[in-house]
Amino acid sequence: MSTPARWASRLLPLLVLVVWLAVGGGLGPYAGKLGEVATNDQAAFLPRSAESTRVLKAQEAFRQEETLPALVVWTADGGGRLDPAVQADASRALASLKGAEGVVGAPSPAFPSEDGEALRGIVQLRPDLGEELPAVLDEVEAAVSAVPGTEAWLAGPAATQADLGDAFSGIDGLLLVVALVTVLVILLLVYRSVLLPLLIILGAVFALGLACAVVYVLADHDVVRVDGQVQGILSILVIGAATDYALLLAARYREELGARDGDRVPAMRAALRQSFGPIAASAATVALALLALLFSDLTNNRALGPVGAIGIVCAVLSTVTFLPAALVLLGRTAYWPARPEAAADGEAAHPVWRKVAGLVDRTPRKVWAGSLAALLACAAFSFSLDSKGVPFDEIFVKDAPSVAAQERLGEHFPGGAGTPAVVIADAGAAEKARTAAAAVEGVDSATLFAAPGTDRPLVADGRVRIDVTLADAADSDAARDTVVALRDALHEVPGADALVGGSTAQKYDTQVTAERDRKLIVPVVLAIILVILVGLLRSLLLPVLLVATVALNFLATLGVSALVFENLLGFTGTDSAVPLYGFVFLVALGVDYNIFLMSRVREETELHGTREGLRRGLVATGGVITSAGVVLAATFAALGVIPLAFLVQIAFIVAFGVLLDTLVVRSLLVPALVRDIGPAVWWPGALRHRP
Repeated sequence: MSTPARWASRLLPLLVLVVWLAVGGGLGPYAGKLGEVATNDQAAFLPRSAESTRVLKAQEAFRQEETLPALVVWTADGGGRLDPAVQADASRALASLKGAEGVVGAPSPAFPSEDGEALRGIVQLRPDLGEELPAVLDEVEAAVSAVPGTEAWLAGPAATQADLGDAFSGIDGLLLVVALVTVLVILLLVYRSVLLPLLIILGAVFALGLACAVVYVLADHDVVRVDGQVQGILSILVIGAATDYALLLAARYREELGARDGDRVPAMRAALRQSFGPIAASAATVALALLALLFSDLTNNRALGPVGAIGIVCAVLSTVTFLPAALVLLGRTAYWPARPEAAADGEAAHPVWRKVAGLVDRTPRKVWAGSLAALLACAAFSFSLDSKGVPFDEIFVKDAPSVAAQERLGEHFPGGAGTPAVVIADAGAAEKARTAAAAVEGVDSATLFAAPGTDRPLVADGRVRIDVTLADAADSDAARDTVVALRDALHEVPGADALVGGSTAQKYDTQVTAERDRKLIVPVVLAIILVILVGLLRSLLLPVLLVATVALNFLATLGVSALVFENLLGFTGTDSAVPLYGFVFLVALGVDYNIFLMSRVREETELHGTREGLRRGLVATGGVITSAGVVLAATFAALGVIPLAFLVQIAFIVAFGVLLDTLVVRSLLVPALVRDIGPAVWWPGALRHRP
C-alpha cells in the first residue's frame, strides 16, 4: 500500500472515532434525561377506539378542575371497631389540608364503613405535581396520621402513581449499570481479552446515547410517546443488539486478521463485506417487527414500535462505523492477550462445536427428533398462560404502600370503592340509566354525579355522569364480568346512549384489544421475517423452516413461563401485552441467530457443498452466536431489577427464550433438519444442485 493510501486508511478511522467521541460526549447525557419527557400516566396508554376511552374523554366535561385523588383509610390500632369520636377527628384532619401545597379544593369528610372498623376520605391533588408528588403525599400522610388511636393508609391513583415513580426511579441509573456490568463480565470471561469487551461496551453506550437523544427530541415534540416501560426496554434493546452485532463483526475480523497475517484494512474490508448482510438483515427483522406494533390499537404498543426501531438503527450505525474504526486502529492489540489465528487453524479453537457438528452430522434424525419432542412438550403448557392482566396486588414485585392501603380499603368497604365504574348517559334518561345500573348483579350502588353544593345532577353537553360502585375489587374477574353485564344492561336503556368506563372497563378493553392485536400483528411479523429471509438466503424452503422453528421456540418459552410464573414466582396472571411483546422480541431476535448461522452456512456451501458447508458454518459461528445469546439473555434479565411484574415477566420470557433458541433451536434443531433434508433445503435456489 502506498504511503498516501496508508495515511488515508489510518486517518479515516481516526476521524470516525473523533465523531463518535463527540456524539458520546454531547448526546450521552440524554440516556439519563429521557425520564424528563416520559409519562407514567396509565390513562395515556388506553385503546384509542374503546368505549372506556370515549368515557374518559366525556368525563372531562364534568370536571371543574383536573385532579389526582388520594384515598385515605383509617383503621383502629390493633383492629376492632373505631371510637365514634374518631370520625370527627379524621374529618378535621382532612379539613386541615385545605389550601396545602398541591391540594385542590376542600377534602371530603371522613365516612365510616358499615362494619364500623374503618373510615374513608378523599383528598384531591393537582395532577401535574410530577416529582413533587411524594413530598405532597408525605404532607397528607403526616396530617391524617395524627388522628389518635388509628393507623392511616394512602390508596388510590395518587398513591399508585407515586409507587410507580419509585419503581421506575432505577431506569436511568440502576438498570443501565446492571446491564452494562453484566455484559462486561460475560465478555471478559468468554473472550479473555481486555480491550475488546471495553470497545463493545463503549460502542453500545454511544448507540444508546444517540438513540435516547433522538427519542428525547421526538418525545419533546409529541411525535412519539415514552413511559418507564418503553424507556427501560429501549435501553436493554440497544445494549443487547449493539453487543450482538459487534460480536459478529469482531469475530469475523479476527478470522480475517489471521488469514491475512494481520493486514488490518483488507481484513476489515473483508469482515464488513461478509458481516454487513447478516447484520443488516437481523436489524431489519427486529426493526420492522417492532414497527409492526404500529398496527396495534394500544397506544403503549404503538409507542414502543418507532422508539425500538430507532434504537436498532443506532445500534447498527455504531457497529458498522465506530467498531470498525477502533478495530482497524488497534489491529491484533484489540484481542490481546489472545492472538488471531489463521483460518486453517480456526477449527482447533472450537473443540466443543466440532463435537456438536459431528453429532449433528452422524445422527441428524435423532438430534432433531429429540429437540422437537422437548420443545413440543414445553409448548403444550403455553395455553395455560393467563394473560387477562395482573391483579393490582401483583403489579409491584416488592411491597408497595398503595397495595397495602388498597387491601385495607377492600376489607372494610365495597371492593370497587374509590375506583367506581363511570357511566355517561343522556340527561333525559338519567334516572332510567341509574336504576338499570343499580339493578345489575355485582353492583353495590349507583349515584348521579351532582353539581357542586347541590343535590341536582350535573348536566354537561346534555349528558350526565353516574358513578357505579362495584361489589368486587376493581381488578378482579368478577368486577370485569360485572362491567360486561353493566354495558349489556345500559345499552338496552332507550334514549340513554350510555357508555361504561372507569378503571375496570379500561382493563377489560385493554385485554380485548390486546387479543385482537395479537391476531393481527403476529401474522404481519411472521410475513416480514419470511420476506427478509427469502431475500437473504435466496431460498423458500429454508426460510419457512426457520420461521417455524422460532415460532415453536416462542410457544415452548410461553409454556415454561406459565409454569414458572405460577409455581415459582407466584403470579396468577400476566399483563395482557406480555405475550405480544414476548413474541416480537423472541421471534425477531431468535431469527437473528439463525440468520448469523445460515448466512455463514450458505457462504461455506457455495465452496464445499451443503453437508460440509453446514459443518463448517456451525463450527465457525457456534462460539460467537452462543456468546451473543448469553449476553442478550443476561441483558434482558437485567430488566428484573425494576420491581414491576410486567418487566419481570418480559425479562424472564426473553432471557429464557433466547437461551433456548441459542442452545437448542439454533445449535441442534435447525442444523439437524438442514443436514437431514440435504441440498433440497435451498429449494428453489441454485444451491440445491451444488454437489
